[in-house]
Formats: sequence, C-alpha cells, structure tokens
Amino acid sequence: MSYFQALALALLQGVSELFPVSSLGHTILVPALLQWHNIDRASPSFLAFVVVLHLGTALALILYYREEWYAIVRALLASVVRGHLSDDREERIGWRLVVGTIPVGILGVIFEHPVRKLFGSPAPAAIFLLINGLVMFAGEALRRRQHGAASGKYKPIEALSYPQSLLIGVAQALALLPGISRSGVSMVAGLLFDLDHENAARFSFLLATPVIFAAGLLEVPKLFAPGANIVLIEAILGGIAAGVAAYLSVAFLMRYFRSNDLRPFGWYCVVMGAVSFVLARKGVIS
Repeated sequence: MSYFQALALALLQGVSELFPVSSLGHTILVPALLQWHNIDRASPSFLAFVVVLHLGTALALILYYREEWYAIVRALLASVVRGHLSDDREERIGWRLVVGTIPVGILGVIFEHPVRKLFGSPAPAAIFLLINGLVMFAGEALRRRQHGAASGKYKPIEALSYPQSLLIGVAQALALLPGISRSGVSMVAGLLFDLDHENAARFSFLLATPVIFAAGLLEVPKLFAPGANIVLIEAILGGIAAGVAAYLSVAFLMRYFRSNDLRPFGWYCVVMGAVSFVLARKGVIS
C-alpha cells in the first residue's frame, strides 16, 4: 500500500464512517473500482489498517462530544457508586448507550470470522450498499407515516426505553456486513422510535463511539504481528487523517440533520451499489 493509497482510504473512511453510506463497503468497493490490485482486502493486515482508521474516527467523536461524554461517564459512575438509578438526563442517556452497545459486542464475536470472508469481494458489498439505501428510504417513509407533517411529537434521547435502545443496538450490529452503514441503520431505528433526525444522529454517533474505539484497540496488536509491520506508518498517518475527516464530517452532519433527512444518501447508496454490482458481475472489478 502506497502512502497515497493509505491517505485516500483514510479520508474516505473518516467521511463514510459517519455519513450513512458504509465506510466498510466503500473501503472494499473503491480500491476495486480504482483497480488497486496491490491491496489484498482479505488480508489480516489490511483489516487491522482499516480498524486503526476507525480508531482515529472514534477519537474524533470523543473530541467532538467531549463535554457530553464527560457528563455521561461522570453520571454513570455516580449511579454505580449510589447503587440505584435517578432521573438525571446524562445518566439515563449513559445507561441507554450501555444497553445499545451489548448487541454489537455479542454479534461481533459470533460473526466476526464468517463476515470477514465477504471483505475480499466487491459483489456482496455492492448488494448490501444497495440494501442500505433501500432501508433508508423505507425508514423515511415509515417515519412520515407515523408523524405526517406534524412537528413537536418527537422525544429526546433519554426518553427511549431500554428495549428500544437494545433494538437500535441490534440495528447498529448489522453494520458488520460490508455495505450496511452503522449510522444509517441505527438512525433509521431511532427515527422509528420517535427521535427526530438530529437526535437520531446524535444517539447513533454516541452509540458508535465505544464500539469503534474498542474494536480499534483490539486490532492494534495485529499491526505488530510478523509480516504486518509494513503498514504501521501508513496506519498511524491514516488514523490521523481519518480522525480529522471524521471530526469535520460529524460537525457538518449535526447541522445537516437539523433540517434534512436520509433520502439523498439513500439515492447515492442505491446508485453506487447497483453500478458496482453490475461491474462486479461483468468482471470489470474484482
């Protein structure tokens, strides 16, 4: 992997991880579309490189939400010391994040190896990316059916029930499939549980942070394994670039979702997925 390729993939990951277009799907499809045959997408070292990019993204999210995370962690620790729950807003959000993180932790351990087999081929990623777009269209249609043109009926994050938080976490776990967006599917789930777009995005980004950070820390030792040290410098520089791109992306998206919805991203995913699948089936990309 050249430095240019590492930087390009880092910027791509930093943007596409938070935009609801699947960073993992793009990490598979873009090298295939650009005919970067020197990159073995199925190799353990490439996966470790990608996860270090995720680590940079997680650090950017922690930095962006640093005040909120400080309040949430402090409230969680206080509730543990106290031995019971209260009506504190940050505490309620914190425990909903804990519950929502459980599914991806369990499913990630169970399906990690089977899902890795999909990383080497662009066709599955293209199909899942197309499905990701359709999910966003369906979510927006169902949300409009629930709320119509009315406003003011949405609830804050702390009003989510624990079962709803768990189901949003299950939706997030679908992002183990390359082409399914972590933020996209968890936002759709949040919308269906009566969050508005801005709060659905905020809960999605907060929910993703510990998962991405933990996955990055677990994969970092693989960069030091025999034969994998060749990507160490590229991974470090890539992680920094991904973090900068992610910080700018979340700042943009939190403004965007105050008055916009998921449909533009849905159109992009459907078109990109369909074109990539046709090219893969014709053998143009592999």
